Amino acid sequence: MTGIVVPGVTGGKAPDAHSPDDLTRVELTWMEKRIEFWIRFGQQAGEQILDRSRRIVFFRPGTVFGFVRWAANDYGTVISRMDIVRAVAPGCAYQTLPFVRPGAEILLRIDTWPKVEDVLRHVDGIEALGIDPAEVDPDHWRHVAHWMNAGEAPRPCTLERHRAWLRRRDVGQ
Repeated sequence: MTGIVVPGVTGGKAPDAHSPDDLTRVELTWMEKRIEFWIRFGQQAGEQILDRSRRIVFFRPGTVFGFVRWAANDYGTVISRMDIVRAVAPGCAYQTLPFVRPGAEILLRIDTWPKVEDVLRHVDGIEALGIDPAEVDPDHWRHVAHWMNAGEAPRPCTLERHRAWLRRRDVGQ
């Protein structure tokens, strides 16, 4: 990648208000029924379209987003994975994650399609409450990951818990 695309040149939307070096970049590929990487939720700061099947999306530090990866070959599924991560600020510690540069804080990591579907249904339930999944308490995503990896159902996100998280977050700022 050589830089950020100027709006209107390739159909991309340029990131705003941050240096391009401050942003987390996520490489997305979509080749129907072969490689399907997509963002399930999260506020993008911009995107760069590389070609018909590839693009890069950008996230500001602190942004939480859901990243789904699915790939198959002639013999079946090769990878099914969902990560819910928080983009990090320059100089902060991070975990490496394929297709995410430089990396991010991993809040949830789920493998296998049945578990990924469970997380997607959990996200749908949060949205049904009128809550943006990117605004949910990061500890809730860790809770979901631990319980689902143990084969158990996590506690649902509720409006009361979400409001409590928002108050706690606002007091801490």
